[in-house]
Amino acid sequence: MTTASAFHFESLVWDWPIAVYLFLIGVSAGLVVLAILLRHFYPSEATSNSTLMRATLLLAPTTIILGLLILIFHLTRPWTFWKLMFHYSPTSVMSMGVMLFQVYMVVLIVWLANVFQSELVELQQKWLPRLGFIQRLFPLFTPAMRVIEVTMLVLAVLLGAYTGFLLSALKSYPFLNNPILPALFLFSGISSGIAVALIALALRYRKNIHNQEAHFLHRVESFVVWLEIFLLAAFFIGLALGDDGKMRALIAALGGGFWTWWFWIGVVGIGFIIPLSLKKWVNKSQTASRVILVSSASLIGVFLLRFFVLYAGQLTVA
Repeated sequence: MTTASAFHFESLVWDWPIAVYLFLIGVSAGLVVLAILLRHFYPSEATSNSTLMRATLLLAPTTIILGLLILIFHLTRPWTFWKLMFHYSPTSVMSMGVMLFQVYMVVLIVWLANVFQSELVELQQKWLPRLGFIQRLFPLFTPAMRVIEVTMLVLAVLLGAYTGFLLSALKSYPFLNNPILPALFLFSGISSGIAVALIALALRYRKNIHNQEAHFLHRVESFVVWLEIFLLAAFFIGLALGDDGKMRALIAALGGGFWTWWFWIGVVGIGFIIPLSLKKWVNKSQTASRVILVSSASLIGVFLLRFFVLYAGQLTVA
């Protein structure tokens, strides 16, 4: 195979906008999972004043919409995308993904509206007083809030894993055709949600960065990061123990060259070593800048992981 550059080669089908799309979807799913877990374990903290809940309100729908826009305009014929929204094919991963996005957005809007209903009613009374029927809708959803929340959690987990299924469906690429990929992308998405939430907390509470919400996020982070490392190791071990195609894919990705350095410096160095080695340094201080620095490194690591898997995964064809 002749490669023109690390970002342009013969076997490349999906390029960098797809990596950005995968990252944004992971952030949305990760924030929603964390917000629901906070409401379950710390209900007194998970009010409409919660930083995590506010970050979820602002970013969970925004990142999904932005990600879909990137995907639509990246298509060869973006003006025909609407057909996917009404014609579903159970054999198409893309079609099933579109259906998942639609259900996810509907449930997300209903769930967030119930969480922030007092703020929503206040805005309605101030700007749209004629739409008083909105207030009468909330009592209809309140009895089913537990079901809505469980459904929302399931949809968020499916969405986070879907980004991995989307790539693993490319069966002609041995690197990507790996059953570990959905789980890896799910937990790296949760990791990105933790990083975003911690940055939001640090910006909001500059003198009280170790509050109850931060404590909850750090507890989840300790579990997620090590599980992410385990899944990444299992991913490469699976390639090493696979057939000749998978072995060639592993050598192409980690046997030297641009993407090998990208992985060790970007994904491992910035994404794992820096956050883990500086964790005690952050916990000993009330300085918000330390939290922002370490959380940004973790977020960058997840972003670089998406690029690495996408590009290194397409270097070798079966």
